[in-house]
Amino acid sequence: MTQVNDRGYAHPEVLVTTEWVAEHLNDPNVRIVESNEDPLLYATGHIPGAVEVDWTRDLNDQVLRDYIGQEQFEALMSRIGVTPEMTVVFYGDKSNWWATYAFWVFKLFGHKDARVMDGGRLKWVQEGRPMTTEVPSYPPTVYKAQPRDDRTDRAFRDQVLEHVRAGLPLVDVRSPEEFRGELLHMPGMPNEGALRGGHIPGAKNVPWSRAVREDSTFKSADELRQIYEQEQGLRPTDDVIAYCRIGERSSHTWFVLKYLLGYDQVRNYDGSWTEWGNLVGVPIEKSETEEKEMA
Repeated sequence: MTQVNDRGYAHPEVLVTTEWVAEHLNDPNVRIVESNEDPLLYATGHIPGAVEVDWTRDLNDQVLRDYIGQEQFEALMSRIGVTPEMTVVFYGDKSNWWATYAFWVFKLFGHKDARVMDGGRLKWVQEGRPMTTEVPSYPPTVYKAQPRDDRTDRAFRDQVLEHVRAGLPLVDVRSPEEFRGELLHMPGMPNEGALRGGHIPGAKNVPWSRAVREDSTFKSADELRQIYEQEQGLRPTDDVIAYCRIGERSSHTWFVLKYLLGYDQVRNYDGSWTEWGNLVGVPIEKSETEEKEMA
């Protein structure tokens, strides 16, 4: 397996290996963060010294359908003992779905040195590296964040509608069954809110999982360009919006396009199909046959 720096990424500095994490377990300038889809995993065992950031409890506002604000983010960072200068390394289950989601939210608040552990929880466990059930405690810090910046990396429904009307590229990272409108949810999972099936008009279906290998590590830049550029016709200069169901899988694709392939204009539509599939008056497409009929 090649090292991160040998894979041709535009920004290899945002990825670290399991070896790197193992060497920095006791580094006071590094905070390791586990973020999972399965909320029970962290308690069953995690990387020594790692703190948990739960997307529903820690990153989402408990009243608004939105993310936490600046003061809440500062309180979170103080609680887990992070300073603005600290390196924060994210990892988790599902090939780092929620790790890249947490990474994305941290970037909305301008945390500079955020990274992802390549291979996530799966690779760490498969390599037989140490795990613990001990929950660490760090001295509270004083963290001053910038106000949340939704302009560069986040897309809202009206912006997506403008994107559709302008014929600009969208990437639907869900399963083919969801894309075609056959399912309203991930395969094997319950329906979680959308009333209609299908996809946003003009979107290209590139399931998020195509970007990773069996051991959950990211594919090389050449392999990724084959998927997104040679197969789908995307270009690094394109203005791209990625979406899924609630923005977690698409944060993974956002990370791939922005940091591994160097796309300067890529946004994550976190409202995704849960919002779009319930909106009144917005267009949808389903199967290829229906797309032709609507054209």
